[in-house]
Amino acid sequence: MSRWYEQHGYVIVARNWRCKRGELDVVACKDGVLVVCEVKARASNAFGTPAEAVTPAKQLKVRRATADFRASLRASNDPLLSLVKSVRFDVACVLGTQLEMLVDIF
Repeated sequence: MSRWYEQHGYVIVARNWRCKRGELDVVACKDGVLVVCEVKARASNAFGTPAEAVTPAKQLKVRRATADFRASLRASNDPLLSLVKSVRFDVACVLGTQLEMLVDIF
């Protein structure tokens, strides 16, 4: 997933960032947009698609972890925070060896 973002001109800000309220798989930035990507992988669709695993409860958890991430930027006076104008949530769906990027999905 990181490679996909880099190929599209994004700067990777964090990978597997953890806090009490959850984990952010990939955080990237481009043109003032902070992108938080949830990665879901499945070997097959036998138990549902990767996208179906990103339930409303999981979305809320990611949003809360993102708030903690931004708070950590504020606390450390990180200059990245001044560049961020908006936040976008993507989902990277990996099914076997196929990658599907769902951009601005929640």
